[in-house]
Amino acid sequence: MLTKVLVEGVVSGAVGMAAMTALEKLEQRFTARPDSHVPARVLERLTGARDHDGGELRAWNLVMHHGQGLALGPLRSLMAHAGLRGPVASAKFAVVRLTNDQILENLTGVGAPPQTWPRSEIVVDVLHKAAYALVTGLVADVLAGRSGSGPGQRHASAPGRRSGVGPLPRTSAPTN
Repeated sequence: MLTKVLVEGVVSGAVGMAAMTALEKLEQRFTARPDSHVPARVLERLTGARDHDGGELRAWNLVMHHGQGLALGPLRSLMAHAGLRGPVASAKFAVVRLTNDQILENLTGVGAPPQTWPRSEIVVDVLHKAAYALVTGLVADVLAGRSGSGPGQRHASAPGRRSGVGPLPRTSAPTN
């Protein structure tokens, strides 16, 4: 199952990154906001590389920008396989995506806590990460759904379910 989660997660993350990138480019047409080089600077600091500029900076930017999306996709796939699916699960995942960025940006000194940003920058960042999370989630949910309900969904649909009900009895787990 781990291989399935990883492969489906990378696919889901790639589709989510494509959607987020398309939204960013569309937004930039309307707002005239320049490309952010924060992803490149974070990657440079994490790897100990020198600061790049020009085409090299763009390449480092793309590696980090897309790398984070691909790296986090398997987490959303794992959520879907566990039965955490739909818009609420994707909203939870959006928080993870935003938190991932903030940890890396603040740890490396490239970024500052969002509460210090102008509101317009916060809105743009949240919208972009939400789009990534929703699209990644949609793809992960569809792919995981091919294997049936996840354990959490099976537990939630148990007959006579009420508050205070403990775990379902163990059953043989699928061997995917």
